[in-house]
Amino acid sequence: MEKSLEAIAELKGEVGVDLIDLRSIVPWDKALIEASVRKTGRLVIVQEDTENCSVGQMIITHVMSQPDLWAALKAPPVLVSKGNVMIGYNPIYEYAALPDVPRILDAIWRTVSINVARGESVAVAPAAPAPVAAPATPGVHAPQNTLVAGTSDIIVRVPIMGEGLRSARVVALNKKPGDAVKHDDVLCEVETDKAVYPIEASFAGTFKGWQIKVDDTVLIGQEIALVTGDAASTASLATEGAAKPAPAPAASVARTAAPAPVISSTPAPMKGNVRPPALHPAITKRLDTVIPANMLMDVRWDGLRAAREEAKQKHGKAAASPSVMMAWCVVRAQEKHAAFRCIVNKEGAILEQADFELGVAVALDGDRLATAPVVNANKLSWADFVAAYNRAVEDTRAGRIIEVQAPVNLTSLGAFGVESATPIVVPPAMGTLFVGSAHERLINDGGVIHPAEVVTLSLTFDHKVVNGATAAAFLQEVRNQMEGFKLPG
Repeated sequence: MEKSLEAIAELKGEVGVDLIDLRSIVPWDKALIEASVRKTGRLVIVQEDTENCSVGQMIITHVMSQPDLWAALKAPPVLVSKGNVMIGYNPIYEYAALPDVPRILDAIWRTVSINVARGESVAVAPAAPAPVAAPATPGVHAPQNTLVAGTSDIIVRVPIMGEGLRSARVVALNKKPGDAVKHDDVLCEVETDKAVYPIEASFAGTFKGWQIKVDDTVLIGQEIALVTGDAASTASLATEGAAKPAPAPAASVARTAAPAPVISSTPAPMKGNVRPPALHPAITKRLDTVIPANMLMDVRWDGLRAAREEAKQKHGKAAASPSVMMAWCVVRAQEKHAAFRCIVNKEGAILEQADFELGVAVALDGDRLATAPVVNANKLSWADFVAAYNRAVEDTRAGRIIEVQAPVNLTSLGAFGVESATPIVVPPAMGTLFVGSAHERLINDGGVIHPAEVVTLSLTFDHKVVNGATAAAFLQEVRNQMEGFKLPG
């Protein structure tokens, strides 16, 4: 996305572009891309994936298989991707193979230089081949340490840390002024979204001072420290501010066709009856603060089914529903996993709750949705929990809606036969658990494969509150609680 924005900026308005950032690939927004292709008659896809068996190829296949889109195209689709090469863990070579601004610009100019009707042929200058695993020059692709002019002081910079990573947070400073520095010493540690990355010395000398502090956010290439290097270390380093060799001129793109039209055009006004959104705009805005992740797990249904039958025999029509039993199991799992007792306030602070609510999604007339809170869910006895659950749902359906501050919301479409879905997380909640309808699935039980009745749990959680392993442990605890559920005395 960053490289595409840079390329569009270099166009300086000569070409109008619909820039679409797909936020998911399963499902992907087919309607949006189809509308853009119908409007512009062109399609350029930029991806960090390899060309073979890629999402870009999937999108092109879809577009070319639709008769109306095929008829609307004025030029063949263009795919700008990483070369079909294996990089391994080498950020420098990785960046050398990824799409860059010149390749994106080349693709744009090539597609707007073609304007043909279906069946008409046109001579097009061959495109420059994409770079494929050519040996990368480290100085071109990686931030390099340099010398302060007239001294032996080495300027230490943040190195490239992997595909798509532009910044990191400083978590540890391992050297202080006067410390000796040897090759491969860890100078400091920075944290990206997924890992803690050590920044190591590629030189020897004496540490002079930091230009950063713990908790600072640093960018790739940023100056972070000074080290007075020894003679061997400084001999091969460039001096800051010295003249650098001019880069080779980028291959120019032939523009022999007539001036390219501006792709974007003013769309015709849309007509139709206005209806309110399914989600309130205030809720939609809060979704922007969530970093969603999702995982699925199957749970055997026989334990809950047996408990339901036992409850019906004991209490008749007043028996607790399977939904109440599952809610009870979720609360018991929350007691064992502190992260799932947290809420996120409007300022983004994560607040762990000693006593907590459980939210239950309730469908209302007119395609409206509300959440019923079971207040102090962890402190209630079984009988009180059943009563509180039923009362909360009834009050919400009757229109008595109050503010909910539940860490986890529970939702289900089992009544519609939906086996699995991906729920959303709405702050202050940090997670939403969807419970699907019971269905049969083959399971492996001690080496014996046989059909069993299961429900699928789909947990969406806020990744800034909890990581995947902890979320999986919580989901596993929910499963254990459900499969081992016994009707409380």
